[in-house]
Amino acid sequence: MTVQQLQADLVTIGFGKGAKTLAAALGARGRRVVMIERSAQMYGGTCINIGCVPTKSMVFAAEHLSRPDPSSYTNAVHATADLTADLRAKNFAMLDSLATVDVLTGTAAFTDAHTLAVQTADGEVTVTGEHIVISTGSEPVMPEIPGLHGNDRVVTSTDLLVTEDLPRRLVVLGGGYVGLEFAAMYARYGAEVTVLERHSAVLGQEDDDVAAAATELLTAAGVQIVTSATVTAVDGGTVHYTVAGASESAEGDRILVALGRRPVTADLGLDRAGVDTRADGSVVVDEHLRTNQPHVFAVGDVNGGPQFTYVSLDDYRIVLDQLSGTGRRSTADRVAVPYVLFMTPPLARVGLTERAARADGRRVRVAALPVAKMATVPRARIVGQPEGMMKVVVDADSDEILGAALLSHDSHEVINVVALALRHGITATQLRDEIYTHPSMTEAFNQLLGALA
Repeated sequence: MTVQQLQADLVTIGFGKGAKTLAAALGARGRRVVMIERSAQMYGGTCINIGCVPTKSMVFAAEHLSRPDPSSYTNAVHATADLTADLRAKNFAMLDSLATVDVLTGTAAFTDAHTLAVQTADGEVTVTGEHIVISTGSEPVMPEIPGLHGNDRVVTSTDLLVTEDLPRRLVVLGGGYVGLEFAAMYARYGAEVTVLERHSAVLGQEDDDVAAAATELLTAAGVQIVTSATVTAVDGGTVHYTVAGASESAEGDRILVALGRRPVTADLGLDRAGVDTRADGSVVVDEHLRTNQPHVFAVGDVNGGPQFTYVSLDDYRIVLDQLSGTGRRSTADRVAVPYVLFMTPPLARVGLTERAARADGRRVRVAALPVAKMATVPRARIVGQPEGMMKVVVDADSDEILGAALLSHDSHEVINVVALALRHGITATQLRDEIYTHPSMTEAFNQLLGALA
């Protein structure tokens, strides 16, 4: 059998945001690039296929139902599949249209520090790269709970997104961001949802008032949240767990395992490349995203950093600067990175919580207002979403904005204004006195920052 051989300036393993953007940028400059993706169903990476895009498509559809209806859920699944298929095709074409870029579909493993063996449907391809970027992403963790493995009722978020029939009862293992997003979404579609969380509260990283407001919204939407729950076994659709030593159970037509994600590195042969990894499988990188092999980089979920698509995009900027720039850009430049829980309304946060700021010894001023009582923010009422609260934490001595938590309509957009303020030293007074469009959610800062105490 003849083994095809390719040589490239850049080889990327995985079609995620950072890798594909880097491949497109260097390919457009005439550099020889080979992109390796193990599945044709993953062109474009996790976000557009099984992550951000399909989940938010399903959330949007759930928010615009006239009434909960299994057929509406099925229609949303089909519409989401069409959306991701279209984006997948566009992402493939983005690279395939470049004369100096080859896209290989198959599994890759290192044979040495510069060489990969790629198993494709047409046979093995040996790829040698001057530089190699690992971008294989992450996958759901499936713990060793008796009865979990091999159970046809047990699903991951990936599985559930393509399940066409709405489960009448859904049990969610884990009250983190993935678990709560799916819990809120499926409750709106009409499922009976139970969340089992092992900690004493969900959203423990948030201030108590913010977490309480979000929990109240989830409960009002029909989500039953059980905290301090230790899952002991699963028997078909029955989940057995204990709370304070007492045995309990929950029934589900589907059991969603949302207990975190781990880097996909097990089959890459990183030991043969001499690339160091941590105990969890994540690739060890420096502030420039280089591994201990200077020509090998790791971007996105696989390097142990924050698992956000927009962080992966920033990873691309750092690596591009290493390969064709000044080489000065690093992860140390990354400040005020916001994140969002897409419940309804979404919870967005950036910077320090009040609790963290006080623990840091700061003197702070705080404003926290229910959206429903903010008379100068009619936008939330116009769209029929007056629930939630807004909170901002400010340094009492410098007027520096330290952080904000926005549980409100359009918070996933508005939080970026706060993030920009944190990055560029815009004070609370300046943000308070800005001129904003009306009616918009951004003009909330006029009233919210005016309420600092």
